[in-house]
This record gives sequence, C-alpha cells and structure tokens, in this order.
Amino acid sequence: MQIKPEGVQCAAIFQDIQQACSMARSKTSKKWMNEHVNDPYVKKAQLDGYRSRASYKLIEINEKDKIIRPGNVVMDLGSAPGGWSQIVAPWVGDKGRTIASDILPMDSIASVDFIQGDFTEESVFEEILKTLGDDVVDVVISDMAPNISGVNATDQFSSMYLVELALDMARNVLKPGGNFCAKVFQGVGYEEYLKDVRSSFSKVLIRKPAASRPRSREVYIVGKGFKG
Repeated sequence: MQIKPEGVQCAAIFQDIQQACSMARSKTSKKWMNEHVNDPYVKKAQLDGYRSRASYKLIEINEKDKIIRPGNVVMDLGSAPGGWSQIVAPWVGDKGRTIASDILPMDSIASVDFIQGDFTEESVFEEILKTLGDDVVDVVISDMAPNISGVNATDQFSSMYLVELALDMARNVLKPGGNFCAKVFQGVGYEEYLKDVRSSFSKVLIRKPAASRPRSREVYIVGKGFKG
C-alpha cells in the first residue's frame, strides 16, 4: 500500500469534502428549483405583484398575532428581495417607518429606508442607527437564511448564527413592549435559542405558516412584549 505524505492526504480529503458538498448543493438546487417553479405561492406572488412567496408567511403571522400595526417603526433584517418590506410599508402607513437591511442589494420600495451591508459591522450598524434617528423600533422582523450548502450540520449552524444575530439586534433597538419575529430552522441549537427568546419577551409563539413548505424545518418564532 502506498502511503501519501500527510499534506497530500489532507489535500485529498479536503478535495473529497469539496466534491461531496458540491454534489449535495447540485442535488439540493435541482430539487429546490423544481419545487419553486411549481409552487402555488410562487405563482400567486407573481399574480399579486409580490417580490417573494415569503410575503404570505408574514401576512398570515400578522393576521394571527398582530405584531405590526399602523404607525409602527419596523426593522426588516435580511430584507432582500423585499417581500416583507413591500407589505410592511403600507401596513405602517405614513405615520410609521420601515428600515430594511441586507448584505444583498434590494430594489427601492416607496417609504422604505434600505441600508445595504452586514449589520454586524460597526459602520453598517451605525448607519442603521443614523437612519433610525430619534425614533424607537416597535418591531424587528427577520427572514434571514444562509446560503444552503446541502450539508445539514453546516446549514443548521449557519442558520442559528443568523437568527442569534437578529435577536441581538432586537435587544439593542426594540422599545419595551416591542415585538419580534424571526425564521428559525428546527435542529441543533433550536431549543436553546427558544429559551433565550423567552427570557426577553413576555409571550413567545411558534408559527408554521401555510406558505412554508411542509417538509421544511423552518418555523417562525414570534416574541411579544419585549422586556427591555
């Protein structure tokens, strides 16, 4: 048996992992595309003029839990392509505000202030606060999700990291009594995260909107009554 030098062995193993991840992504992407094209909510969004099928998720949540009301100041994290901001802006009306942020670009929406960048970076966070001005935030919403690799453990870790960042932002900007809504994927770290949310909100609900694909592990955690 030929023994490869340690460095060569590591390189070979790394290449195998990369290839496995690439194959997983390819299979996941094809399956997702097939589902996406045939998804009734995708077709409905196109007919209704919504940027994303995710709009219907927030619509259903708000119908049940009334987390967003006219006159509210709402912060939308991970906002691109704008499916949530698009419906929030009319809900809050002229007396409210919608401040959206994402690493990705987002086409402008009337009455929505958009800040592009990573809000965990100090410069972007400061820009958000500058845009907010003297206003206080009534609601923080997050539909953030990582780029899917196809490797479950990696994807779960990435998704939990993002939702923890959303909760940190909520704790920094929400006014006492404010509300929070974030997409979370059930799996490793989920129960601990749920417990963490409950420590900061008077009431916590778990929602699985009809527009969320049944096989998906995603749920939405709704926190009401921020303890401040």
